[in-house]
Amino acid sequence: MRNGKWFKSAVSTGLVITLVLAMTLAAGCSQKPKAEALKGSFTAVGSTALQPLVDEASKQFMATNTGVQISVAGGGSGTGLSQVASGAAQIGNSDIFAEEKSGVDASQLVDFKVAVVGIAAVVNPGVTVSDLTSKQLVDIFTGKVTNWKEVGGNDQKIVVVNRAAGSGTRATFNKFALGGAQEIKSMEEDASGTVRTIVKTTPGAISYLALSYIDSSVKALSLNGVAPTKDNITSGKYPVWAYEHMYTKGQPTGAVKAFLDYMLTGAVQSTLVPQLGYIPATDMKVVRDASGKVTTK
Repeated sequence: MRNGKWFKSAVSTGLVITLVLAMTLAAGCSQKPKAEALKGSFTAVGSTALQPLVDEASKQFMATNTGVQISVAGGGSGTGLSQVASGAAQIGNSDIFAEEKSGVDASQLVDFKVAVVGIAAVVNPGVTVSDLTSKQLVDIFTGKVTNWKEVGGNDQKIVVVNRAAGSGTRATFNKFALGGAQEIKSMEEDASGTVRTIVKTTPGAISYLALSYIDSSVKALSLNGVAPTKDNITSGKYPVWAYEHMYTKGQPTGAVKAFLDYMLTGAVQSTLVPQLGYIPATDMKVVRDASGKVTTK
């Protein structure tokens, strides 16, 4: 009898163990395999106006995607477009549409508009002028006006600081602030940060910067009585602004696609974009096409 009881107990125990093992195996089979960690390395190059946003966003992205390495560099919008078109860079950052860049086949590029940036004329803090008309601005940058007293300021020489020819900031400012007027030959600098430093340390200096670079070390000027504020830009009252484009050659894949998707998430658009002085494109009440035509949404 004892043997019989022992046998029944063993069978019962074996059934329980078998059942537990079966359930464990079933649970294991039902679990989805873990997604592979994102990996890859790529370069984003071009617009220095957009560089602070891409640089900070890339740091945040790499912090949670440790298998990805992103190299961010400036060089200007022309460089960004040329590099991505040739395949030398995976992302080309630009303040201008690819259609505006000669020598680039825009039909091969995919446009990701990640923000809008205003661009304003800036002067050394010692300049007493705070507002210029379009004509006065054109006269200064074409060399017709050379002293601040001619436009209501102090008796002081005007020092014009320009951006290099491949700059998207320069192209935008020339098109929408100067009406395409030919600027005088003057000091030229490749980087927005360098321009800011020169303006803040040079008495009588004037140049232009994306709002993302403007701080208390320089003074932004109103244009025709309209200040370069977010409300005036989104409503279309202030005309000197540009989309911040991130271009790829063909549809992006892998880590590049994941990063561009991240650039359009709330983590970037609702927080990082306004923090760094940019405007989410979705906030715009007007739209602009590659030809410069502006229409209301």
